Amino acid sequence: MPKSAEGALTSEEAIAADKARKEEFFGKTGRVKLDYPFEEHPEPGEVTEVAPGILWVAMPLPIKGLDWINLWLIEEEDGWTLVDTGMSMEETRNHWEKVFDNHLKGKPITRVIGTHLHPDHIGLAGWVTRKFDCELWMSQAEYVFCRMLVADTGRAAPPEGIKFYTQAGWDADMLDHYTKKFGFFGQMVWPLPEAFRRLQDKDVLSIGGRDWRIIVGNGHSPEHVCLYCEELNVLISGDQLLPRISSNVSVYPTEPEADPLTDWLDSCAKLIKEVPADVLVLPAHNRPFKGAHQRLTNLIEGHQRQIERLWNKLKEPATTLDVFGTLFFRKIGKGDYFTATGEAVAHLNYLYLRGRVSRTLVDGVYRYQAKPNDDGT
Repeated sequence: MPKSAEGALTSEEAIAADKARKEEFFGKTGRVKLDYPFEEHPEPGEVTEVAPGILWVAMPLPIKGLDWINLWLIEEEDGWTLVDTGMSMEETRNHWEKVFDNHLKGKPITRVIGTHLHPDHIGLAGWVTRKFDCELWMSQAEYVFCRMLVADTGRAAPPEGIKFYTQAGWDADMLDHYTKKFGFFGQMVWPLPEAFRRLQDKDVLSIGGRDWRIIVGNGHSPEHVCLYCEELNVLISGDQLLPRISSNVSVYPTEPEADPLTDWLDSCAKLIKEVPADVLVLPAHNRPFKGAHQRLTNLIEGHQRQIERLWNKLKEPATTLDVFGTLFFRKIGKGDYFTATGEAVAHLNYLYLRGRVSRTLVDGVYRYQAKPNDDGT
């Protein structure tokens, strides 16, 4: 097929390349066939019961590719436990007021549980806890890290951040974009309460007269909380397990030598052991589904294929930006650079920390190159 005049792929070539990369990630059979018990998500301000005493709320998001987030209400005798809250936006607060007025049977929110620190999950936790004078429950690392990021609001971008993105190969224009965007996190999060209740792995909470066990995962965020109820066979998975997309796993300037991909793969394997194959998964994005073990295995194997594809790409020296086309299914625009860079560095660190690639600083930019395998290949 001919290239366009500018040397870019034609639309047919782009579609074929995208299909090939997806086959490499998901395997020749594609994504596993999952069972989706619910056809549509509830409209904002409305609810759908997904299990006895559990209501599904969906709130809009201004995020490309993620149009809404799923939030969960668990009924108790004297009120409701809310799991995640949505992003801090006036539109979302207005939708919540409709839920509070029309769907809570006149009972208050008595507890807010945050699965993790990302603004689409924790953005309105401060607003809800103050409105109902209730407590926020989170893992310690998520709460503290969220407070730290919110505190960055109004600060100048730190030199460590500029160094991190320079070493990834960002040009002056993108570095300027970073310095202007730094501290934006706090604009998406209502001020958190100054105190919280700590959740830890294996904790058991009584919610609505049933036991819910805390399962902590890592890699997507520092100490992500999932909730599993054996009696209902329900897992509230947050972003730790999603049916149609792979959770973002990134390295950030605050810990440039981190290995979150190992943490995340270990957490996927842990979930396979912790919950049954037929559990009803209530994810943060897309629809509730069954097929957890298949999906987790598919994700683990997909990332392993992706790692090997990256290693093969690195038989010639490459920068972080150079490997975008190897790792991602779509063209990465400048608006995606933060996420794409973090994910690319996560995969590169995975190989580097295992001694499978070398890393050399050339004119301030890291260049990676594959080392031969033990068998010489």
